[in-house]
Amino acid sequence: MTQDLITTVDGPVGRLRLNRPKALHALNTAMCQGILEALERWRGDEGVRCVVIDHAEGRGFCAGGDIRMLAGSGAGDGAAARDFFRTEYRMNHRLFTYVKDTVAFMDGVTMGGGVGVSQPCRYRIATENTRLAMPETGIGLFPDVGGGWYLSRLPGRIGQYLALTGARLDGAEALALGLATHYLPAARVEEARARIVAAPERIDAALSSLAGSAPEAGILSHRADIDRLFASDDLEEVLAALDADAGEFAADVRATLDTKSPLSMKVSLKLLKDAAGMATFADEMRQEYAVACRIVQRPDFAEGVRALIVDKDNAPRWEPARVEGVSDHMIDRIFAPLPEDEAWTPD
Repeated sequence: MTQDLITTVDGPVGRLRLNRPKALHALNTAMCQGILEALERWRGDEGVRCVVIDHAEGRGFCAGGDIRMLAGSGAGDGAAARDFFRTEYRMNHRLFTYVKDTVAFMDGVTMGGGVGVSQPCRYRIATENTRLAMPETGIGLFPDVGGGWYLSRLPGRIGQYLALTGARLDGAEALALGLATHYLPAARVEEARARIVAAPERIDAALSSLAGSAPEAGILSHRADIDRLFASDDLEEVLAALDADAGEFAADVRATLDTKSPLSMKVSLKLLKDAAGMATFADEMRQEYAVACRIVQRPDFAEGVRALIVDKDNAPRWEPARVEGVSDHMIDRIFAPLPEDEAWTPD
């Protein structure tokens, strides 16, 4: 058991509370394993009717994964990183296939691993504090934890836009895109939890009765531009479309993409293209694991963590430095299936 995860049973509700406030509740391997064990324990417990996931204190729901550990491992033999991904993805899959109702309160920063914890849940509550994003291309990674599955199924080309830019959505935008099922004022979150404990068979009614009117979803005002500019699965064509557009939105997006890893952007576009045709979530996680195991040991990941998290100079030196330097052969090697004895499995 780990102090970074608080596991309790409150009447008919199993509660999972992320508890790393200084790290905005970023996930580590022990937390993922603890969630897996709790879900398995409650699966056959008839007294536990549903599961609620939230955070213990602080302003973040979950800011992602243990990036410093992953970078350190990736710079070596990668064993600890592979163990983390294997465990985290099993947790993601267990939540995705869990038979009992699951409820995630995304009251705060919800990024990377936080998206992976919340999106499999049947009920996903956003508030005015929600800031949801998959910002991995900025540190040399890609939107994993099922990101390919979720983003590829968003309306139009919004998923491709979010994957490449790492743009942050507020609670209203998350609701409008279906990434949240309900929008509640943060002041009503505690009451919502209490009502779920009192009547776990009436979760939807409890959340709907407490829901507030969400503000206008700003991202929808750019929907036509996003669909047009991100229409291609070829990164060079996306960049050409942005360069040919004289609008302010296109210019801002182009400037953002100039800061991202060219390799990560190409990986992300292929991930979403493949994911759109995946038959099962397990298939998606199997592919993401193979990609993660390889990309975590690429130079861009170590460099991205250095530039954005360690030195914080925000001046990563990507390798390759330009999109033209990322060959199809390089991408094919990253996406190649792992040998069966190394591949990810749900259990």
